[in-house]
Amino acid sequence: MAAAAATFHGADSAAERRSIWTGTPEIYFSKSIDNSRLVKVEDPRRNHEMKQFGAALACLFLLVFTYAWQHFKAIEYGYQIESSKRELSEKTEMNHALRLEDASLRDPERIDVLARRIGLVPPEPGQVIRMDAASGDSQAPVMADAMPMTVIPAR
Repeated sequence: MAAAAATFHGADSAAERRSIWTGTPEIYFSKSIDNSRLVKVEDPRRNHEMKQFGAALACLFLLVFTYAWQHFKAIEYGYQIESSKRELSEKTEMNHALRLEDASLRDPERIDVLARRIGLVPPEPGQVIRMDAASGDSQAPVMADAMPMTVIPAR
């Protein structure tokens, strides 16, 4: 029981100590201050220093802004170059594919098969007139030539 009383008494004194030492009280007194008669005296040296500081700050801002602008423009141009390279590659591949398609469509065997399928036959002798034989010199005058005309009956 004595130990219990001592423990209780020790706990009570610790609680009392905490409540006593809570810190210094803060007391505020209102004090009216009249600054209406004060006059601010401008310091020309301070004004000069502030102008120099402002000019230096403006120059620094201008340099940083110019550097950032150049940097972002370089990045933008890099993207444009890559886009143009990709577009050129696509156009080159398309050109190659179109050339292959053109070559396959100009194949004489293919044209002959399609012509026979729709009912065309090879020309008979006398139906073909060569035009390139007369075009030896493009500056020379061309003489008219009367040739007999053959009529091909319609089917």
